[in-house]
Amino acid sequence: MTFEQLIPAPARAEAPGGDGFRLDASTTLWAGPGTESTERWLRATLGGAFRLPFAPGAEGAPGGVSLRLDDGMEPEAYRLSVTGDGVEIRGGAAAGVFWGAQTLRQLLGPDAFRKAPVAPGQERTVPQGVIEDAPRFRWRGMMLDVARHFMPKDGVLRYLDLLAAHKLNVFHFHLTDDQGWRVEIKRYPRLTEVGAWRPRTKWGHRASELWDEKPHGGYYTQDDIREIVAYAEALHITVVPEIDVPGHSQAAIAAYPELGNTDVVDTSALSVWDSWGVTPNVLAPTDGTLRFYEGVFEELLELFPSTFIHVGGDECPKEQWKDSAAVQARIEELRVSNEDELQSWFIQHFDKWLSARGRRLIGWDEILEGGLAAGAAVSSWRGYGGGIAAAQAGHDVVMCPEQHVYLDHRQHGGPDEPVPIGFVRTLEDVYRFEPVPASLSADEAKHVLGTQANVWTEVMEYQGRVDYQVFPRLAALAEVAWRALPAPAERDFDDFERRMTAHYARLDALGVDYRPPGGPLPWQKRPGVLGRPIEGAPPNV
Repeated sequence: MTFEQLIPAPARAEAPGGDGFRLDASTTLWAGPGTESTERWLRATLGGAFRLPFAPGAEGAPGGVSLRLDDGMEPEAYRLSVTGDGVEIRGGAAAGVFWGAQTLRQLLGPDAFRKAPVAPGQERTVPQGVIEDAPRFRWRGMMLDVARHFMPKDGVLRYLDLLAAHKLNVFHFHLTDDQGWRVEIKRYPRLTEVGAWRPRTKWGHRASELWDEKPHGGYYTQDDIREIVAYAEALHITVVPEIDVPGHSQAAIAAYPELGNTDVVDTSALSVWDSWGVTPNVLAPTDGTLRFYEGVFEELLELFPSTFIHVGGDECPKEQWKDSAAVQARIEELRVSNEDELQSWFIQHFDKWLSARGRRLIGWDEILEGGLAAGAAVSSWRGYGGGIAAAQAGHDVVMCPEQHVYLDHRQHGGPDEPVPIGFVRTLEDVYRFEPVPASLSADEAKHVLGTQANVWTEVMEYQGRVDYQVFPRLAALAEVAWRALPAPAERDFDDFERRMTAHYARLDALGVDYRPPGGPLPWQKRPGVLGRPIEGAPPNV
């Protein structure tokens, strides 16, 4: 394995030649203060893959791996130095040391990504040289929707490992939607007793006539969440939870009908939604609803230390609000002009509530409508436009436009793509995605925190389907998020594709059911299951 096969490619790499450093049973491991998480990770991963005991070593002793902090470096920056005598990883903070260790793992070849050795006597040599690297963005993430199709806890932990292997550091956890409520809230047990389960599921796009008649559901207990958060923390990943309000809330209304607009719909007759799209059943903007969700967020803040809390705010149909006498009276009482401003009032309430508790609200770009909440950040999903407007107004932005980084969109225009959704977004398309629009000034561009890929799971019914849609494209997004790349048209995709040849072997070792470059394998296809492909190039809005 060589420096030229790394993903993401590092900012600077020098390989002067030489025999490199061989890891074997005599290799020691020394961890300086503050690097303990990487020490544990190396023992678990490389120790497991190669059956290396990693006896404790002395600082700077030959024949070992040394980990140390260097306060002269940026927090996530690292310097990986390999000589014939050993390996040293320096990082500006614990995260930097960890990303250096991830690079070391790649240099040891695909077998370093296995749980146990396949050839105990094989060579385990790290090439000699120096790598200096640091990320472009501080927000490098993936959003996973577990509401449409539930992913059991072990699958979530696996995805945290996959994010870490690609130097991604944010896991946006989409926990609630019309089709399911996935987190235990102790003061409101019906959210999971009722809201976590639906009787059947639409099979394919919502226009499909096919149904999976099995009940579907599941949720994470609070101890499950604590475990997920602690596991992520050890991988230097921040878990950002999302509780969607005031739209995408039918599962919550099915559990607690008083949350809905009871004067225009019989909310007691609602069940957890079994189809896809946007349901008209949204939260009523009452004081009771606000108190209810404050209770939800109180428990959530005890589980998630993330500064950012995502409140959704997207796709909230206003028809029930327009038809509701109670809501119209509420509009007059609050002295807001219309339903858009009413939604803004709803979001601003939680912006202030979270701010008072030392947290920051982030929401989808619809929170711009009717006036942006004062301290809010924006996930710009409908294109660049919302993110540009937010950044120009001085608000922080995560760029995740659906036209570029929605990984539920199909990867090829051929007839064999399983349940083809949306525009064709190839590996090359994702590699040429640029998170910072050219229209932003230098100061405005500083508000772009970073980028993430979004994975909506309506047509991904189990882990293998998620793998197929996410990989290999997440590897391209990871390089976009980590590296300061040339302009999109000038990027060397041929070089990236060449490096992917080595990376596919790593994904194979990890057991990732990715889309092969030549197209889906027989078990990855879904013949006869209706999708919704959109032809042509996506608009760059």
